[in-house]
Amino acid sequence: MLVFDADDTLWENNVVFERVIDDFLKWLDHPTLDRTQLRAVLDDIERANAVTHGYGSKVFLRSLRECLERLRQRPTEAERREIDDLAMALVAHQVELMPGVADALDELAGRHELLLLTKGEREEQQRKLDACGLLHHFTAAHIVPEKNVETYRWLAGQHAVDPGSAWMIGNSPRSDILPARAAGWNAVFIPNANTWVLEHDELDPADAGVLHLNAFPDLLRHF
Repeated sequence: MLVFDADDTLWENNVVFERVIDDFLKWLDHPTLDRTQLRAVLDDIERANAVTHGYGSKVFLRSLRECLERLRQRPTEAERREIDDLAMALVAHQVELMPGVADALDELAGRHELLLLTKGEREEQQRKLDACGLLHHFTAAHIVPEKNVETYRWLAGQHAVDPGSAWMIGNSPRSDILPARAAGWNAVFIPNANTWVLEHDELDPADAGVLHLNAFPDLLRHF
């Protein structure tokens, strides 16, 4: 069984958030904090909100507002509206598949059972799933609030699969690779230069249960 992450594995996602963050930090133009310091403040707020509120554009917008309030103390209504305008890019963004994804999935679906596992706000993730044009390749698509060891154990049980024969394929060490390995799965790491900083983590280069690939179509040489 091959299980695929969605955001930043099947299609681009975080690059849009990064563009909004770039515009936000330029707009802030803080008198004493440089860009690196401002980003650290925002990262801390996002990290806390991810634990409490989950993921997605609504939580991201909340984080931008909290960052503004922390740095400006008493932001004006016009400043709050400016943040809303910046974040509109997330709402208007269309699903853009990663290179080679559609053709590779077409071949892989003829060889293996494919599942899709994505985390985030259900309505937002479902909108992307409906728009991607890929769902016919998958036996099932699961939207979960978090990807942790328990999630992977639950998924293996849900589909009556031996964890040792399952492969999780994704770009996030934190959500796709490490918890899958901890649950006894194999994993395929396909890095994305735009992976969210909070999804970064260290992978053991000696772990034979993790296959490192450069691009999505490289899967066809192994599965």
